[in-house]
Order: sequence, then structure tokens, then C-alpha cells
Amino acid sequence: MIVLQVSHVKKSYDTVDVLLDASLSIRTGDKVGLVGGNGAGKSTLVRIVTGQEQPDAGQVTWREGTTVGYVAQYVDTSEDKSVYAFVAEARAHLEQMEQELRKLERQMADKAIYEDEARFAQVSTAYDTLSRRFEDEGGYAWQTDIRRVLAGLQFPKEMHDMPVSSLSGGQKTRLSLARLLATGPDLLVLDEPTNYLDTETLTWLEQYLKGYSGSVLVVSHDRYFLDQVTTHTVELTQGTTTSYTGNYEAYLEQKMEARLQQAKQFVHQQEEIAKLETFIAKNLARASTTKRAQSRRKMLERMNRIEQPDTDPAKVHLAFSANRPSGRDVLQVNDLAIGYGETVLARNVSFRLERGMRLAILGPNGVGKSTLMKTLLHQLKPLHGSIEVGQHVQFGYYDQEQTDLNPSKTVLSQVWDEHPNMDRTTVRGALAQFLFRGSDVEKPVSGLSGGERSRLNLCRLMLQRANTLFMDEPTNHLDIPSKEALESALIDYDGTLLFISHDRYFIDAIATHVGVLSKDGLTLYIGNYTDYRAKLAENDRLQDIEQTTSATATGKAAQQSRNTKDTRSNTTQDKASDEVPRRPDGDKSFAHTTGEHSPVSAPRRRIRSSDVRKAQEAVARWEQISTTCEVEMEQVATALSEAAQNQDLDQIYELEAKRKALEEQHEEALVRWEQAALELEALEQALATDGG
Repeated sequence: MIVLQVSHVKKSYDTVDVLLDASLSIRTGDKVGLVGGNGAGKSTLVRIVTGQEQPDAGQVTWREGTTVGYVAQYVDTSEDKSVYAFVAEARAHLEQMEQELRKLERQMADKAIYEDEARFAQVSTAYDTLSRRFEDEGGYAWQTDIRRVLAGLQFPKEMHDMPVSSLSGGQKTRLSLARLLATGPDLLVLDEPTNYLDTETLTWLEQYLKGYSGSVLVVSHDRYFLDQVTTHTVELTQGTTTSYTGNYEAYLEQKMEARLQQAKQFVHQQEEIAKLETFIAKNLARASTTKRAQSRRKMLERMNRIEQPDTDPAKVHLAFSANRPSGRDVLQVNDLAIGYGETVLARNVSFRLERGMRLAILGPNGVGKSTLMKTLLHQLKPLHGSIEVGQHVQFGYYDQEQTDLNPSKTVLSQVWDEHPNMDRTTVRGALAQFLFRGSDVEKPVSGLSGGERSRLNLCRLMLQRANTLFMDEPTNHLDIPSKEALESALIDYDGTLLFISHDRYFIDAIATHVGVLSKDGLTLYIGNYTDYRAKLAENDRLQDIEQTTSATATGKAAQQSRNTKDTRSNTTQDKASDEVPRRPDGDKSFAHTTGEHSPVSAPRRRIRSSDVRKAQEAVARWEQISTTCEVEMEQVATALSEAAQNQDLDQIYELEAKRKALEEQHEEALVRWEQAALELEALEQALATDGG
């Protein structure tokens, strides 16, 4: 069933055409990715879809009763409500309905009402209607849903009472996303939802959206995210849309195939046109052949011309090279501790960076990835440890915060002042590679967009000709064509690269090594992001096998020991009783709490993936219990409705007592679920610290 139909929409601003012929169709359950370069009009189309703007022409048609949820790319959430209350507002109507149900239940139990047949029938009918609506809208699971969404977006229970105003900008954006997901609309409209999310949270969001029963329209430059989530892709370029079936990878394949077919058809038609034009030129003047020539000319005029495939839109062109190569050893980091003042973000960081390595640094937000990079560059002092820089190492640094740009300068002067030995033509040529052409070079830096600032910084980095590049989130604000150009340049770069990124597609294309930073060190893995994930999965599998084998061997040994004891028990029981020391209460097990069996002498057990799995099972178990309670509460609500219709007061009392008991069990399950979730989080962190 079609949820949304956008047909031939047009939109202009001050005579500048942004949308010329935009169309898309979304059905129930579709996950649609809207892609296109910066400035293509994606956000304009989203604003039209969400009703923030009206099209100049065309139609936007909704299925009747469709609910829409939207979180913009930039959000300012300054409410003084708590984190939980802010998200719970998404289900405020269910909370009100639940309060009304309790009120009606009290009325049905009121003697003055149940002895009045007419009033009791009126109240019970109202209760029946409201309880069915409450059940249909998921009323028995709304608190569980909110807790799950908050946990998935990195808002643990201890943050639920924090005021929203105390959160950072990134946290506010995540909280707004949490509120939107908790609302559960028929269509989710997401504009760059992956900004400010670390890889763990992105993975959770991907799984959530894949299982979401409604439809999704997402604007994103995160190709990995699009591949994981979307089932359809709509490309917006030069004001027009083209729809493809499948995720981002499928879209690229179909687009390439379509362009190849169009190119073949174009060449074939051009050959046919040339033949017709030659025939007309030779035969139009001859009396004997003029009619045939005129017929060919009419055929030519009526021909539906195939357009030549468009060349790619303007792309960034860059190439990184070094003035001279570095020595083999670029960095040697030993027992490094990083942080600010008395605050230690990470310690025991040791690793070696060799020439030609491309090391991606991963880790949750706030763990200190950017701090590590600035410490390695000696912009911050290490709290402990040493950093040894190899011979002939020249650093180039890309700062995601772009703090070293001078807002009072123009684009041209920003670059030229840093390279005064270059002539104006060379500087303009370099800027042109990054799409700063003509009057664009005279733009003030203060007026540049995020994408333009990123391109300007990449230009500056390229001109440094450093042999070792440190890059902090280099793909932020870049559109997909610019990301692809950056990937190609870094793949061809023969220097050394250390970079921070949450763009998993980018990491897959670039990295030769992955380093996972935690508060207790840096764990290195060989390969890209996919190799890293595969290694984690392999470690889990091997540890599970080891755990299972150990448990089996222990079980066999225990059974063999029991069998041996059984055969000797009749002849040795009395003697053993005399030899085994007893506790004052007569318990013989006291003998096994000392010596080599003593728990005190046992080594600390290393956290294994099986421990994590058991914690995951506990989370799943309590989640299942809470879900079972919700189902039973729905069944009780249905039975209460029927009892109310039948005016069966005894049954109402009995069911009301059962409902209260289920509510208590449900609340207990939620508490246990939260405790298990916190324990799981701690185990996962400990496992990462142990090297996973």
C-alpha cells in the first residue's frame, strides 16, 4: 500500500531552480535512501515532504491517517525536562489513556455505579472501547520501548534523570532521534541520522531500522549505513529524480549498467542519424530521389533523440604526495596516558606506526580518540609515557573542528598566505581542484558551508606535501562523490596515514590496520573494518568452542569421579567420615574450602565472549518476560472489557487483581532488564580491554 506519493514536484528560490521534476513513491515497509551531491536539493525535498515548505508545482499525496516523524540534521533541544521525560512525551497520549482506564476501573468497582445498571453499562462500554484502542496502539509496551530506544542510543539508566539542557549538541541530536523512534510513526524521515553516532550505536540503529515495521525515508552520505538499511534508492541530480530497487550498492550497479546501455544506444542512434543525413544531402537535389530524401528528413525530424549520458558532475580532484619519504619507523608509542589535567581518558597505549601503514582509530565517543591524535602531534602533553618520532617524518594534520581557519580571510588568501612562494595561477588551480572556481575564491571563510570548509582544508593538506597524514573525521560534511575522490587519493598515497572515522565504508576502502581505543589501551588488528569484525566473530567462535570443550571435559571427569565414589562408598564411608574435618555445624564440605581448592588461590577469571553471551541471554530473558507480561496484560484487558460488557462484577474484581499483579511483575522485569543491560555493557567493555 502506498504511504507517500510525490509527483513531478518543482521548487525555485529567487529564480534559481532547485527541483525541476522530483518524484518518489514509498510503500508500507519500504526503506528508501535519498542520495545526491551537496546542493542537489535533498533537504529541500525533505522539507516539502514533511510539510515545512510547499512546492511551486506538482503534488504530494499521503495515505489517509498516515503519521510522519522527522528529525532534522541540526537540532536545538533546550528543554529543562529530564532525558526520560523528553522521550516519554512521544507516548504521552498512551499514558493519558492508561490513567483514564484506571479511572474507569475504579468507577466500575464503585458500588453506586455497579448497582445502577444504566450507568454501569455506560462506563463498561467506555472502558471496553478505550482498552481496545490502548491495546491496538501498543499501550502495554510503551515504557519498555522507551527504555530500549534510550539504551540503544547510549542513554543508560543513570542518565534518565539528567536535564536535557545539560546535554552536549551531539547528545541532544541523539535524544531527538530517540524521541522520534519512540513515537513510532508510519513514516520515519531522517536527515543525516548517523552524525554524532559511534560505530556501536550505528550498528544498533541499523538493526532497529531494518526491523522497523513502518516506512523510512533517509538522507545520508554514509554508504555503509545505506547498504545495511535501505531497500530502495532515489537519486536526486540536476533537479530530477531517478528511482532504483535495492540498497546503495545495487543502485551503483544499476546506474552503471543504465549508463552503459544509454551510451550504446546513443552511439547507435548517432550512426543512424549520420547515415540519414548523408543520404539526404546526396539525394535531396535529384528529382528522381528527392521524395525519398524528403521522407528520410521527416523521419529524422520525428526521431526521438537519445541524449548523450551526462558526464559526472563536478568532482573534487586531489592527489597526495610527499616532498620526501620518511624513515621506516614513523612513531613508537610506549605506555602512553592521555587526558586533561587530572582527568585520564586512556592509559597503557602502546603501538608502532610504520611507513605505509594506514591505521584507523576506532572507539566509542568520549574515549579520547581526538585527544590521542593531538597528543601524538604534541599539541597536548602526555600524562605519562613516551612518543618517539622517526627520521624525516613530516606531519600533515586535518582537524575536524577546523579551528585553524581564519574567518576574516577569503578562500584565496587563506591558502595563498600559507604558500606565499606560489603564484596566483597555481593557487587558483589548486583551489579549482576542490571546486572553488571563478568568484568562489573570493568568498569569506566565515561564510563557507561545512562541506566547503572541509574541501578547503583538504586543499591546504594536499599542498603541505607531508609524508605522514593525521586526519580526524575527514569525511564529515563531504558528499559521496567527494568521499570517493578522497578515498582514491589516499589509496594512491605512498606515505603513512593515521585517521579517525566512523565512516565504515571509508575505513573498509582505506585501512590496512584497525586500532580500537579503550580507557585501558589500544588493541591493534590487521586489515580493514570488515576484517576487524570478522576477527571479533572468529574470536567469539573459538572461545565458545573452548568453553564448550572445557565444560564437556569437566562434566565427564565429574561423572567418572561420581561413579568411582559410588563403587567405594559402602566400604569407605565410615573411614572417610573420621578423616574429613568437620565444621562446627557438622558440614564435611569445609575440607574443600582450603588448600589447592581454595577460591582465594584461584586466579582472576578472564572475561570471555561466552560471559558476554550469557549476559546477552539474561538481557533477552528479562526482555522476554516483560514481553510476556505485556501480552498477558493485553489478554486481561480484553477479558476486562468482556466482563464489563457482561456486567460481571466478580470477574472484574478478579481480573483487576490479576492486572495489578502483572503490572508488578512487568515493572520487576524492566528493572532486572536494565540491571542485566548495565552488566552486559560492563562485560563488553572489559572484553574489549582484554583484547576481545
